[in-house]
Amino acid sequence: MPSVIGAVNINSNSGTVNFGDTLNISPKTASKTFSGSGGGNTGNVVNTLNGVNATNTLDPNVVDQPLFGNI
Repeated sequence: MPSVIGAVNINSNSGTVNFGDTLNISPKTASKTFSGSGGGNTGNVVNTLNGVNATNTLDPNVVDQPLFGNI
């Protein structure tokens, strides 16, 4: 089903951008990052005011996102 897409602003891209109809979108890779409070903020104008923070990097999960079967 076609759709109308309004204004689009892409600051940076390290993968694929899809516009229009898609049947199946599945991840080909998975990664994990740790960043402090406000470290992952993106946008044209970002104003982040943070106090003291700590990042918990303990992760007991063996697999967070299985990629088996993604073609």
